[in-house]
Amino acid sequence: MDTQEKVVIVTGSGKGIGRGVAHTFAKEGYSVVVSDINYEECLTVVSEIEALGKKALAVKCDVSLKAEVENLVTETINKFGRLDVLVNNAGIFPFIPFMEMTEENWDKVIDVNLKSIFLCSQAAVKNMKAGGKIVNISSIAGLIGFAGLTHYCASKGGMNGMIRALALELAEKKINVNNVAPGAIDTPGASQPDQPRTATEELRKQTIAIIPLARYGQPEDIANAVLFLASDKADYITGQTLVVDGGFILR
Repeated sequence: MDTQEKVVIVTGSGKGIGRGVAHTFAKEGYSVVVSDINYEECLTVVSEIEALGKKALAVKCDVSLKAEVENLVTETINKFGRLDVLVNNAGIFPFIPFMEMTEENWDKVIDVNLKSIFLCSQAAVKNMKAGGKIVNISSIAGLIGFAGLTHYCASKGGMNGMIRALALELAEKKINVNNVAPGAIDTPGASQPDQPRTATEELRKQTIAIIPLARYGQPEDIANAVLFLASDKADYITGQTLVVDGGFILR
């Protein structure tokens, strides 16, 4: 099928990795639904995509809320008439020492990062036909530990387990489910003061020294992997987590 006909939802696509994914799919000819809790950022990304002569729709959505997720899918179908690919990208990763972590801190990260995969995937599958693809943005934090990110590591580890079961259930519908697990990616979220691994130039240098390919990844590095798993070329791949980290976890 010509990608000019295909429609993709990208959650958390107002900035960072999600924005990179949205742009990459648009350049490939997909109609893109840009979704984020920050509606103004959605509108900005839609304007950027439309400036390329491509089709896009902005939908505000808190992916931890069932009603908002269902509205996201409904607006997609109303606008474009179909849904071919869901990219579950929305996520948060506030650094909090374990003994300072509150129940509210824990619940927020699990709801946004893991519960959202359940809600968004369930809503999307109701509107997908054979050949549909779900690609989730996991993390190397689901494979190795990071101090101060117990809740985040748990959410991504849960995601890695969840997709294996989901891939089995959706195989009969000919819908593929996979993850991309980024390492250190150069995004606005990774440069905030509460992200100690990347907040200062010295710490950035220390991180780069760990990475065999000796650089931070760019959103486009992740977007290219997502695009592959969403394409017909990946029709025989399901239930897998593709690590895109410049070799970080090899150390």
